[in-house]
Amino acid sequence: MGNKKLKNRSEIDQKYKWNIEEMYKNDADWERDIEEALTLTEYFAKYQGKLTESASTLAEALQEKDVIWQKLEKAYVFARMKLDEDNRVAKQQGMHDKMNTIIAKVAASMSFFTPELLSASEETLLSYIKEEPALSQYEFVIRDVLREKEHVLPAEQENLLAQMSEVTDATNTIFTMLNNADIKFGTIIDEDGDEVEVTHGNYISFMESHDRNVRKSAFSNVYEAYKSLVNTISATYNYNVKTDVVGARIRHYKSARSAALSSGNIPESVYDNLISVVHDYLPVLHKYTALRKKVLGVDELKMYDVYVPLVEVPKRVVPYEEAIEIMKEGLAPLGEEYIQRLSQGVEEGWIDVYENEGKTSGAYSFGSYDSFPYILLNYTDTLKDVFTVVHEMGHSMHSSYTRESQPFTYGDHSIFTAEVASTVNESLLMQHLLKKETDPDMRKYILNMYIEEFRTTLFRQTMFAEFENMTHKYVEEGGSLTAEWLSEEYGKLNSAYFGPALAEDEYIKYEWARIPHFYRGFYVYQYATGYSAATAISKKILEEGAPARDAYKEFLKTGSSDYPVELLKIAGVDMSSKEPVVMAMETFKKLVDEFEKLL
Repeated sequence: MGNKKLKNRSEIDQKYKWNIEEMYKNDADWERDIEEALTLTEYFAKYQGKLTESASTLAEALQEKDVIWQKLEKAYVFARMKLDEDNRVAKQQGMHDKMNTIIAKVAASMSFFTPELLSASEETLLSYIKEEPALSQYEFVIRDVLREKEHVLPAEQENLLAQMSEVTDATNTIFTMLNNADIKFGTIIDEDGDEVEVTHGNYISFMESHDRNVRKSAFSNVYEAYKSLVNTISATYNYNVKTDVVGARIRHYKSARSAALSSGNIPESVYDNLISVVHDYLPVLHKYTALRKKVLGVDELKMYDVYVPLVEVPKRVVPYEEAIEIMKEGLAPLGEEYIQRLSQGVEEGWIDVYENEGKTSGAYSFGSYDSFPYILLNYTDTLKDVFTVVHEMGHSMHSSYTRESQPFTYGDHSIFTAEVASTVNESLLMQHLLKKETDPDMRKYILNMYIEEFRTTLFRQTMFAEFENMTHKYVEEGGSLTAEWLSEEYGKLNSAYFGPALAEDEYIKYEWARIPHFYRGFYVYQYATGYSAATAISKKILEEGAPARDAYKEFLKTGSSDYPVELLKIAGVDMSSKEPVVMAMETFKKLVDEFEKLL
């Protein structure tokens, strides 16, 4: 019997690691950026009490503020990514902690900025923009600050909140360390008869196994681990939600959700429309769940049965190099220039490919304005992993276009728009594979995979969004998030989404305890809205060709230069209406109907 153990990072071939040294050649360079930022921060104090005395003074302050945060962003991203390489390394923990402390300190020292800016009248600030050419870059920033004026506190109170940020962010850090460095899921016997450790990286692969015992063992191991820690995790999440709620009250928002959506000027109706439309289409998901039970031929459909493909095809190993080629083929509708940029990124070392001991689980796209748009993967040679590569590359290409086209001021993008870029890529790849595939069973397999993308992104993330809405409302009404309440309410919600074909399960009620995104309040709904928008955009690109592609690429260049709902209109989608979500749901309905006929 073999023993498939995770490698240490030193055992991973360098060509499969990101080129993080491109950011800093050594620790001294990293320290130098930090020291320069801190020195500039001390100098920045000269603007206190004088910030709005003239248009030129305000322009200088905004420019210097950008310089400071650009350096700190780069230093923080480097520290965060080094920690993600191996969360067990004390040095890297120390670097990350140091950056959290420094950022809190700098934010506190600059906390006078927004209150003092708002002490000037709107008329004065707008006249400054006309008077000083350097302020034209900051017009959207200034107008956005004016929009949020009623939620900005006096300077002393803003200073206190900034100093407290290091503490109020602690729940996320605690969960991250617990989830990535401490929790262990034990070993199971895999399909080959080998003893294998269950990890974050290989868990979904086990859940897709056609051996039901493998699925059940992996599922039980994972949820037993979270169940054993459920009281600790519930306390952590409880205080995370309390932080959101109290923070919103301090800033005079009507709710934590209102506060979270306000930063992007997202109407709360967007959130409610999403949940409402998805609920309208739950009968379609119930139909698919019943179809799953029938095809699998099980007396009881359990939660460990919901990920396994309904069409069994020979296990296909997709080496990483092949995944890159598949990605290039699938994204060809985005044009030659897009593919060349993507290929250069792969060669330059944007991507950290394989899982190792202590590495942060999952996948992400990250980076600073001055760095590559890096990608963290935990690649396991499956077709599903190819979609993960394509998804994260969508984020990174978005960052690449934005940072090339926008100043640092607008060099980032909201999750609301970022999830569009990633999911357009997934949708284009899916359509490419369906069009190319000639084998009937493989075509059904890919179609099933497409349905599962809808289920796990649009339905599942909406369910998460609904759960977050429930937890925050409960705390706002004076409730406390105990392990019992969280598990009971989550279990009810899961049953409502999957419908009567799913048998009761003793473990799934603990799923809330393993979702990292819950530590970023009202974040996950954007995956679902992004998926809806991306479905519409990819359809336009495939049907209309160059005009739609070019409009989409213009959208990729916009960064955060306007509000997300407005930016998406450039690509031809209006998320203030229900239409994109309904369109996505109708696509899901057609896929389920077609799949049922093929079976």
